[in-house]
Amino acid sequence: MSLPKTLAEDVSRNLVMVARLIDEDPEQAYAYSRIALRLASRVAAVREAAGFAAYATQKYSEALAEFRAAKRMTGSVELWPVMADCERGLGRPERAMAMAGEPEVQKLDKAGQVEMRLVAAGARRDMGQLDAAIVTLQSSELASNAVHPWTARLRYAYADALLAAGREDEAREWFGKALEADKDGSTDASDRLAEMDGVEFVDALDEDEHEDEHEDGTDEDGEDKGRTSEA
Repeated sequence: MSLPKTLAEDVSRNLVMVARLIDEDPEQAYAYSRIALRLASRVAAVREAAGFAAYATQKYSEALAEFRAAKRMTGSVELWPVMADCERGLGRPERAMAMAGEPEVQKLDKAGQVEMRLVAAGARRDMGQLDAAIVTLQSSELASNAVHPWTARLRYAYADALLAAGREDEAREWFGKALEADKDGSTDASDRLAEMDGVEFVDALDEDEHEDEHEDGTDEDGEDKGRTSEA
């Protein structure tokens, strides 16, 4: 639906703020989304943005309601995977699994189908079905050497599942493959590899504070060498 020009501009400004803040300050993004929602609740893009803002703040019931509304308005199935993940967030992994078998999944593009596979594997893990989660992630997309925007996350999820199953050598291999594909830092694969190899990172700020403590006249045992003992 179309909005009067002034109202459309107000809605647009709030949606821009949602997009800008959703990663660094999700609570503030959520606040902006609520303003947009009050102004234009019949606009699908607004309902979708409100859904993602609620999802980012773990308000899964609210997010699911907004995604369902957006889906009704547009008829698109692209939100199907994140709707299923909301079911996981609500403690209903069996519903997420049921959604993974619905006809809507076949209508998703390749990225959407991979996302659905990730959600389904997560639901399997929620239900304690670790081996099934590993099998769920095994696919032609995982085996492919081609790198797509979702490749790093798929490989990372597979590595994490393998590690949880105690298959450390395979997990290390797949964390390495995830790191190779992770061009934008969407995973912490490098940290996971370092952790597996026993590498411990030291915060430079902590080191500076430690050095400052020594410079103020205390020794390594914390005793103040600048004071004489009291009689």
